Amino acid sequence: MEAFNYRKAGSADEAVSTLASAADGKFLAGGMTLLPTMKQMLATPDTLVDLGGASELVGISRDGDNLVIGAMTTHATVAGSAEVHSAIPALAALASGIGDPMVRNRGTIGGSIANADPAADYPAAVVGLNATVNTNKRSIAADEFFVDVFETALADDELVVSVSFPIPAKAAYQKFPNPASRYAVVGVMVAQTGDGVRVAVTGAGPSVFRASSFEDALGGNFSASALDGLSVSADNLNEDIHASAAYRANLVGVMAKRAVAAC
Repeated sequence: MEAFNYRKAGSADEAVSTLASAADGKFLAGGMTLLPTMKQMLATPDTLVDLGGASELVGISRDGDNLVIGAMTTHATVAGSAEVHSAIPALAALASGIGDPMVRNRGTIGGSIANADPAADYPAAVVGLNATVNTNKRSIAADEFFVDVFETALADDELVVSVSFPIPAKAAYQKFPNPASRYAVVGVMVAQTGDGVRVAVTGAGPSVFRASSFEDALGGNFSASALDGLSVSADNLNEDIHASAAYRANLVGVMAKRAVAAC
């Protein structure tokens, strides 16, 4: 690991201003991905700005028909929150299946979505529930936030402040996890929202995506049988030592049916 400057910000505003003064700085949330990446010399920022002191970035609250979660709220907090269990139990279940206890107690929702790992769980929740990502500069719709592998719509100096999840009528998340990392080989979030049925898939492709044919079918008949005979194309899906593209394509249908049945 290369030497770097460490700065702990006391607020979100201080974090943004501190990063602006660095030549090549990075925000540090839970550090579950950034620190291992630095140890492997795949990232060499000159400054890390620790968000741990920005208390306004932590918390879960109800705002009308939305559940708002602060960016520095840990996976374990989301998983154990009575507010989340009451409003969107599928989101609590998703958070409880991330990584292991250490990851869940250190990793944060803001860090996860800003990193945009193609196999992460939270992107499926953000897109599947049609959430809004709030930053220090603007609000970004779910369908516009994730761009590509490890790429989002965030500017270099933009900080995720919170994520606002509209409370769905029904929702469930099902994934086929890698047995070692617990990342999603394929994960599917299905939700009945105010904008209709949404089906978001993570783990299968370079970035989270919506299965539009599944959404159309479920819009007319919200049952697992409505997905009989439907599939997603294996073209451009991920292929690695864990699963072929064809296997992942099949898993999308299997996980989608399980998610509908769990709603």
